[in-house]
Parts: sequence; structure tokens; C-alpha cells
Amino acid sequence: MDVRYPIGTFRVNGEITASQRQIWIREIEDTPAKLAATVAGLSPELLDTPYREGGWTVRQVVHHMADSHMNAYIRFKLALTEDQPVIKPYLEQKWAELPDSRTGEIGTSLALMEGIHQRWVTMLHSMSDDDFKRTFYHPETEQAVTLDYTTGMYAWHGNHHIAHIASLRNRLGI
Repeated sequence: MDVRYPIGTFRVNGEITASQRQIWIREIEDTPAKLAATVAGLSPELLDTPYREGGWTVRQVVHHMADSHMNAYIRFKLALTEDQPVIKPYLEQKWAELPDSRTGEIGTSLALMEGIHQRWVTMLHSMSDDDFKRTFYHPETEQAVTLDYTTGMYAWHGNHHIAHIASLRNRLGI
């Protein structure tokens, strides 16, 4: 198993269907509780343990998830209210090195995840098929990205990072 991608990379095979989208929305809805359960009972020392050699600590992963999912939620709102807005990329690695990510209590990011995901899932359930076809422009990839694709990407993203933490726990026998 590649510890960088314990569940593999995100791929979409063929057209995204409404039923696939509903699976992804349920996964996004479940992410905060799954994350909280995966980090439950971890000591401060384990929170400051990298999930893999050269990787972020568990603490940084939790804070990264909150940062990333807040950005995703905002990208959805922009795409739903503007015609193909250009999103603002951010330097994830540098954000993960800031003091709030390196040393901050994970409870704040767990609470952010809970709140953002409640709002996000409410929005996702209210969206029409046409809404999911709306796009934002990502200047780093120089591509228009649909909200359908982004829904799947963030369902995967949550599962991907939860699997990082779960695989560390498994390797350590905890």
C-alpha cells in the first residue's frame, strides 16, 4: 500500500450520475464524525506524529482538512453565485506550517469541520442538476472545474486524510 494514497487517487470513470453524487454527498456529510472518531483518544504526542515519513503530523492533517474544506465550501458559493469565477488557490504546505496548524488544538478544526459540513450538505441537497454543472476556474490547473467533480473530489479528500490517520493508528497498533 502506498501510504501517501491509502485509498488510491481520485478518479471519475465516465459521466457523474445523480446516484453517484448522492453517495459523495453522504460521504461529505459523514466526514466530520468519521474524522472525530479517527482521532479520538490520541495523545498530544500521537497528534504530533507524522502519518508517514516526511508527511504532516496528525494535528496538521486535521487542521489542513478544515482549511481545505472551508475553501471548497467558499468555491461552491462562488460558483453558484457568479459565472465561472476564478478561485484563489492557496499554498497548502505553507498553511500547514503556520503555528495554528502546527500546534493548535484540533478541537477547533473538528468544530469547524462540523459547522462547515452542515452548511455545505444543506447547500448540496438544495442544488439542482444544472447547479452541479456550474464551474469555477482554477488558475493553477488552467481548467474550469464542475461542482459535480468537486463534490466527488472532496468526498475523496475527506476519506483520503482519514485513511492517513487510520493507517498510522493501525501501524502503531492503537
